[in-house]
Formats: sequence, C-alpha cells, structure tokens
Amino acid sequence: MTDTLPVLMRAAASHLLTTLDEELLARATRRFADDEARRWIEYRPRPRPGVSLAEIPAPARKAVHRLLATALSPHAYAQVMAVTALEEVLDRREGWGRGRHSDDYWIAVFGHPADDRWAWRFEGHHISVTMTVAGDRISPSPVFLGANPARVGYRGRAVSRPLAPEEDMARELLTALSPAHRAAVIIADEAPFDIVSGTSARAEAWIQPLGMPATDLPLTARGLLDELVALYLDRLPDELARAESQRLTGPLHFAWAGSPDPGRRHYYRIQGEDLLIEYDNTSDDGNHAHTVLRRPASDFGDDILRRHHAADHR
Repeated sequence: MTDTLPVLMRAAASHLLTTLDEELLARATRRFADDEARRWIEYRPRPRPGVSLAEIPAPARKAVHRLLATALSPHAYAQVMAVTALEEVLDRREGWGRGRHSDDYWIAVFGHPADDRWAWRFEGHHISVTMTVAGDRISPSPVFLGANPARVGYRGRAVSRPLAPEEDMARELLTALSPAHRAAVIIADEAPFDIVSGTSARAEAWIQPLGMPATDLPLTARGLLDELVALYLDRLPDELARAESQRLTGPLHFAWAGSPDPGRRHYYRIQGEDLLIEYDNTSDDGNHAHTVLRRPASDFGDDILRRHHAADHR
C-alpha cells in the first residue's frame, strides 16, 4: 500500500480535531491504549464513546464526513448515507416515539493522527466503521452496515434498498446451486436472530457449522462467491480493498440459514482464514438487515499493531 491513503486519513482527522472546541475535543478523543473503548462495535441504539453529529458545529460535521469518505468507496459511502437517513424513516414508522434522528452518529478518535499509532470510529444505529493506523498501514475492520427497514416499496417496486447487492448476489449464488449442493450449504431451516459475531470485540474465526467449502461448489457458484467476497471488500477504497484481497489465504466456506425465498427470514456467512462475512435479514419479517466484514485475527488493528510492535523491538 502506498502512503497516500494514510496521509489523507491523518489530514482529514487532524482537520476534524481543529474544528472542535475544548469540551467537544475532550469527549471526541481517547487514549489509544483505552482498549475497552477502542475495541468496540455497537450497532444498536446504545450510548457509545465519542461525540455525536448532533452536538458539533456544521464545519465539524462536514469534517467528519470527509474523514469517513477516506475509509469507504463511493458506493459504500452512499450506502452509509442512506442508512443514516433511514433513522428518520424508522422514527416515522414507530410513531416518532423514540426520537431517532439522522445526526445520532458518533465519532471517536483514539490517540492523535500525528502519533505513530492511532485509530478512529464512526458509529451509530446500523453503522460501525473502525480504522486503525500504524505508520503507513491501515487496518480497516470491522465494518458493519445495517438497514431498517431494509426495503421501502411502492406498488411492488423498491424505493429504498441500501443493502440490495448484499442480498441479491448471495441469493443468485444460492440459485446457482443444485439441490444436493444447496442441501449442503443450508445449515439450518431457521435463521439465527442476529449475526452470530454480534457486538463482540473479538469475533470467532471458525463459527460452526461452516457450510460448504468453496472448492466443492460448482464453477458458476464459485465465481459468484468470489464476487460476493469482493463486494464486501469493495466497501473500502480501491487501494485498501486490493491490499485486503491480497491478504486472503486458505479455503473459503459458504453457509446459508433460513428461507431461500425473498421476503422471508434468512442469513448467510462466508468464512476463511482471518475472514468472517455475515449477513442477516431476520427481524420484521425479513425487512431488517445486518451485514458485517470482520477479520477475526486482525480486527481493530491487531495485525498491523503486532507487526509494528515487532519492528519497534528489532
């Protein structure tokens, strides 16, 4: 990876910090060593470290968006913006009773962008994006995106489906399987309540059962699985997505749970060596989706921090 992206990310984060007054700055920043706050993923509407978009002035909100854009590809940034807007749609659907709003998203910076090691997180309901930087390397996981409602329609046509590719590509893969292959891929008739890794700071690398090895899939389905993995990696900027793709090693497994029919509760996951992708659409009669890209051995910068620490002690 060239140093272009780390430099851009440092510059965007440094600019953000200059837009905050003393009180907001104190709340937005934490020590890098504060592992309890830094190793954190919370996609439910809960209290969280940092400062919210609702509390900061307009120049700071724009600075947050510019920082977020350094971590996401254009289409993933558009997905994130659609997810934030859904908070207003959901609040209306719930009768305005919970006070949900599209500025209830939080930024937290760990350490300082001028430091050799630092990190930041943008998070709120159905979004959690964490980036860790050590020297000229970026570790970009976990990345969580959800949507409620997952689909808003009009007379059978979709008006809003922020996570449509994540569902449609997986369903295309499932459709490409023979009955025998599909029986091996479907690990349960009922989908789990949520993604299995949940809000755990450490994801299990080999959640069981694994489903079917990619090497046993027919050629067309194997190609679709590769495209589905690429879809999740392509949430990241090109430079970072390429680097993450080159780090993938070992066999992949694909598993499905729940109904194969659209509009019904369903779940899938892809697992590999230091890779966990999960998708569920299991609440509200299959209209409430969660997706996550995780690197169980590398989340929250564990990979680059190990290498960085080793280099410091040589």
